[in-house]
Amino acid sequence: MSVETNVASYYSRGRLEETILQALTRAGKDLENLTPADLAALDEFHAGGREATVELAAQMELRPGLHLLDVGSGIGGPARYFAAEHGCKVTGVDLTEEFVNVSRSLTHKTRLDQSVEFLHGSALSLPFEQAMFDRAYTIHVAMNIADKPGLFREVRRVLKPGGLFAIFDLIRTGEGPIRYPVPWALTEETSFVADVHDYREALKTAGFQVTHERHRGAFALEFMQRMMARMAQGGPPALGLHLLMGEPTKLMLGNVQAMIQDGVIEPVELVARTV
Repeated sequence: MSVETNVASYYSRGRLEETILQALTRAGKDLENLTPADLAALDEFHAGGREATVELAAQMELRPGLHLLDVGSGIGGPARYFAAEHGCKVTGVDLTEEFVNVSRSLTHKTRLDQSVEFLHGSALSLPFEQAMFDRAYTIHVAMNIADKPGLFREVRRVLKPGGLFAIFDLIRTGEGPIRYPVPWALTEETSFVADVHDYREALKTAGFQVTHERHRGAFALEFMQRMMARMAQGGPPALGLHLLMGEPTKLMLGNVQAMIQDGVIEPVELVARTV
């Protein structure tokens, strides 16, 4: 199987939508009147959760009416946030068909399907014409993509002149092995964590100029420590990342936390403008 097939298979859960809806019911949410905020504890599948998405949005020069591309849209949390809170139109693309189907369903339930759409496809071959989008972003996705220059070229192709591309990824910042399992991979076969220098160079070659870089290790550690403390006290919450990652969630998060503490990886924001 190809790497992309393996990645899609890893994220596929089977009956994910049913699992999520049951969890929402247990948490006391009204399935007929869901809001993006109701879903934030489980559909922001990255370090820092909704807080990190809000912080990234602040760097993207957003205004109502802009058309955003979400590369690796997961089950749609950030896309729904950008539509609901910033008045943007958002198109998401994801490799995992189950994620796309769940994204569409949850977006319909939050009454945002006039502003947000999701397509099944590859980030390395985006199904769009040139210069379609005002902004693009990718959140904890490129760790599963070896060909980062190819990814960035595709994003550059579909962005309008002067468009912004925002990245929030776990990036290698020091020596030491990647401890598996992690939320994005069980083994090194589908894990392609790269150095921040590699990101900068690939962005430059693709036709971008980096305008913002922020390392978010301390923020992520504080967020994860709060999450782990809650899990230690009362077990997994009704709504949480365990619905997507399954039984190994605690081990995966522990490995990420240890690697950030050891300086091996760190969540990093990068924003680049087309040139």
